[in-house]
Amino acid sequence: MSLGPKGHGARARVRFPIGVVAWAAIAAGQVGCVDNGDAREHAKPAAVVASGPSAPDPLATIGDDRITLADVRARVGDQLDLLDLQYRRERDRLIGGALDTIVRARLFEAESKKTGRTQEQLIAGEISGSTEPSDAAIKVWFDDNQERLGGRTLEQVHSQIAAFLRNQQRAEAATKLEDRLRVQQRVSVAFEPYRLQFNNDGAPALGKKDAPVTLVEFSDFQCPFCKQAAPTVKQVAQKLGDKVRIVYRQYPIESLHPFALKAAEASLCANDQGKFWELHDAMFADQTKLGVNDLKQTARRLGLDGRAFDSCLDSSRHADQVQLDLKEGQRVGLTGTPTMFINGVIVDGGAVGFSVLEGLIKQELSRRAPKS
Repeated sequence: MSLGPKGHGARARVRFPIGVVAWAAIAAGQVGCVDNGDAREHAKPAAVVASGPSAPDPLATIGDDRITLADVRARVGDQLDLLDLQYRRERDRLIGGALDTIVRARLFEAESKKTGRTQEQLIAGEISGSTEPSDAAIKVWFDDNQERLGGRTLEQVHSQIAAFLRNQQRAEAATKLEDRLRVQQRVSVAFEPYRLQFNNDGAPALGKKDAPVTLVEFSDFQCPFCKQAAPTVKQVAQKLGDKVRIVYRQYPIESLHPFALKAAEASLCANDQGKFWELHDAMFADQTKLGVNDLKQTARRLGLDGRAFDSCLDSSRHADQVQLDLKEGQRVGLTGTPTMFINGVIVDGGAVGFSVLEGLIKQELSRRAPKS
């Protein structure tokens, strides 16, 4: 069941539930742990320094002393690179979103002219069964989302959940219709979104190295939203198999989660013994047991070599790797966790639902499929 906000990319509309407004009213919208610490200072908006062909060379002189763009970059190069990244990402978000809107509108308009049916009639034709969610379905959704509901009762949110499920069903029907029309009307999209490159050497991973899709997740073991995302990522691995390689990158936000840093190190100590995913699952299953002693007990319960694990954790053997991951996250402008990238394209929304990830992964697979 898709619960979160839209995904990102040239077909973000694939999983954009029209009921997201109703969902926001239910759950106050936050879907990630936000990093407001000092590490983010360089990502704050700044004045853009002229660069490229329009920048004079030199930028200024003091007598015979020249001040060049290289001098400026020596001081603020990281900020300029981040601004450029943010610009390219937002530019592609606008282009991709507008492109999807135009394609969808023209597809539906053509189908309406062909069939003599309105858009709403076309969408309704993709829905089998009742469009009204049952009380049982509403109760299941309520039970599955207790952490997001802030203690509100079923009676308090019943009508909002029902509206969300209705709109979700309509959105999924519209997506089904559009996917069918794209095939029938031979839609070809040349636009490619901006893609980041990651050096994932040494990072724990699941799946084949040559998988056509790589999902990189930056996560924090003490973040409740990362806990929410963990089973969704596992579902991706289970259902999409060799098509996807999942890479876990460390992004502990110490200002919010004091146990997250050592938990990150512990996961890499477990990785040394081939037990990363076992400890990963155990830590997210119980985020109250992330102290060093708790981690050591959990490692033994999972069958790790206790003495080797203790030595690794106590010596902070993998502290440098965690810091490298943090710097990598800062380089690409992370503002919180979880943050995921599919083949280098950011997934908007933090802890998104499985259908968002599945839709974006299938989009990537279709891009890489041989053209007939």
